[in-house]
Parts: sequence; structure tokens; C-alpha cells
Amino acid sequence: MSNYGESLAMPVDSSKPDLGSLRIHEGQRSKSGIGKKVVYASIPVVIFGAIVATAFALRSQKPVVEVATAAKPNGEGPQTALNASGYVTPRRRATIAAKITGRVTGVFFDEGTRVKEGQLLATLDDSDYKRAVDSAKADRDASQAAIADLEVQLRNAEIQLKRAQQLHDSGVQTQEALDNARTAADSFRAKIALTKEQVAAAQSRIAVAQQAVDNCVIRAPFPGIVVSKDAQVGEMVSPVSAGGGFTRTGIATIVDMHSNEFEVDVNESYIARVQTGQDVKAVLDAYPDKEIPAKVRTVIPTADRQKATVKVRISIPNLEKYDFILPDMGVKVAFLEPEKPKAKGKEKGPEAVAFIPKSAVRSDSNASFVFLLRDGKVERRAVSLGLDRGTDVAVVAGLTPGDSIVVKGPESLRDGDKVEIRQ
Repeated sequence: MSNYGESLAMPVDSSKPDLGSLRIHEGQRSKSGIGKKVVYASIPVVIFGAIVATAFALRSQKPVVEVATAAKPNGEGPQTALNASGYVTPRRRATIAAKITGRVTGVFFDEGTRVKEGQLLATLDDSDYKRAVDSAKADRDASQAAIADLEVQLRNAEIQLKRAQQLHDSGVQTQEALDNARTAADSFRAKIALTKEQVAAAQSRIAVAQQAVDNCVIRAPFPGIVVSKDAQVGEMVSPVSAGGGFTRTGIATIVDMHSNEFEVDVNESYIARVQTGQDVKAVLDAYPDKEIPAKVRTVIPTADRQKATVKVRISIPNLEKYDFILPDMGVKVAFLEPEKPKAKGKEKGPEAVAFIPKSAVRSDSNASFVFLLRDGKVERRAVSLGLDRGTDVAVVAGLTPGDSIVVKGPESLRDGDKVEIRQ
């Protein structure tokens, strides 16, 4: 009995895990199930709320539109026959490159530098070519020294020939000895002639090597302004493209500012309205308040199949007055119609009250209308149209010059919609 009592009194080992602590009571299990049901039931409500909020946000978002101003027609003088846009392009623009491959040792210009014709722009390493010049000169000097030696030997051979001729005439020496003396003299003459040709060849090699030395100096081919500096000291330049991309093919780009002109693309459907010598009014995008009179210089006799356009080049009289014209600037031009004499005894048709871009005109049931912008809202306005002039169309009734109209916007735009103007 005592042993049994002692065994009951033994202490419990605390290092063993208590599995009873992991048991979930019945009350806790019921509460967890209710929580999951609440979460699952709230998911559709959250999704519905997100859909409603998104729809409200999209409904309250304003359509973004682009606007333009109705232009006033020219009341007097020649009318505009066509509008087009393009860029300023110089007729004389050159990327200056070296004629030979070499390392740049000097650059004597920077962007914006005005240069004169023949002005020094850069130099290349000419040490190898100068050594070639020295080698060719040494060959020439050696050949000239050989000529001097041969001339001395020729004089001696001529003396021997003269003596052999006298002995032969007196019957002392044979014909063979005379022939040998004559051959020796002729041989020296031929050697002298050959050496003189070698001197001439050496002189030619000197000229070639000197030309290579001169090619190490790069000069401006015409007066202008440097618009691009394409090489630095230490870089390699070459007239042809080299592999690896470490060799430059140009040193500088020069533009003759006195050769600037306008180059525009005209839709081939309207090219018949453009003639050589036609008056043009041009406005640069950078200076919209300065109007530049110009004339059509030429119409390039070929069309671009991809864009269906024809290039037109426009010259600028008195170009020196417009020193703000820079290459690659954007420009808008208006080709003017020649002024026609007024016809007598004929009724005049309706005159245009304004000109607007064609993209602003919309149609509905054979009626033309535009969206007028007033106080942040669009107003549908019916218009009567006249003749078009390229990208613009004449408005006979419905608008006044200065009205703001929508030129680009969503198809779903309606009368009275609030809009946001794209900047």
C-alpha cells in the first residue's frame, strides 16, 4: 500500500505538451461561424458600392475637347486659296567631314559660331603623312644623286667611244671594240632617262603625301553658322562609317542662314491651286504675331504616295530682315489667290463671314453644325458653309469671327454638355 500511495504522490512532468489547451470550446466555435457569414454577406454590398461610385465618377467626368477660333476673312486684297503647314529648311546645309581617317587634334569652333568660307574648323593628326612626305623626298634626292653619278660615267663612256672611233678609222681597233664602246654610252643614257623618271615618280608621291597632310586641315566650305558640333579632340573621324560606333563620320554641321526657305506639304487634291511665283503669307509657330511675305519658288514634280502630298518650296524675299528665322522651325502658310477683276452685271454670291477648320464641322440629317463653346458648355449651332480652302472652310451664316468652336472631341458630345479644354 505504501508503494501505491507513493506512486500517486509523484509530481507530473511539466515538459510534456498540454494537448487540452488546444481544444475549442463550443461557444467560441459558434461565434467564429457567425463572423464568417457576416464577411461573406458583405462582399456583394462592397462590390455594388464600388460599381455605383465608379459610374458616378465617370458620369461626373467632363469630356476633353480641343477648340479653335473662327477666323475673320480678308475683306480687301487677295483671298486665301489654300492653307498648309511645314518647316523652315535651308537650301545650303552641310555636315563637314574629313576626307581621310584620322584622330582629331584640334577643334576651333562651337555651336553658334559664325564662320567664313575657308575658315579653319579642325585639324587631324598628320604625323604619319608628314613621314610619308619625308620618305618620298628622300627617294627623290637619292634618284637625283644617281643621275649625277650616271652623267659622270656617261661622259667617260663618250670619251671612250670617241677614242674607239678614231682607232677604228685608223685600222688599229676592231669593229667589235667600237660597238662595245657605243653600247656602253647608250646604256648610260638609258639609265639616266630611267632615273629621271624615277625622280618624277618620287615627286608625284611627294604631292600625294602632301595632299594627305593638307587633308588633315578641315575648313568651312561656305559662310554660315555652326549648328552642331559632332567631334571632340581625341576622337577618330572617318569619311565612311566604321564598325563599333567609336568613329565619327562628321565634325560639324554648317547652315547658310541666307538660304533659309519654307518647305510645306500640300495635299495633292489641292496642288492645282499652287503656282510658281504665287504670293504667300507665312507665320512662324514661334512668332505668331509676325507675318512674313513670301513667294512660291518651286513645286517639286513628284508626289508622296504614302501621304498623298506634294512638296512646295517657298522663298523669302529680304531674308536678311528676318534674323529670327531658324532652321526646322514650324510654319503655317497661306497661298493667296491672284486678285480678279470684279464682274459687272452679275449678282454676287454669299460672302464668307468666317473661316473655320473642317474638323469642326459635323453633320446630322444633311444639316451641318458646330459646337460653340460658351462659359464652359457647348452649344450646338447650325451653320451654312461656302467654299473650302484646304484645311479650312468658309462659313456663310451661323458664326461670327472670334467665336470659339470645338475642333476635336468625343462623338457622344451633346448640346449643353460641360467640357474641359485640352491645353
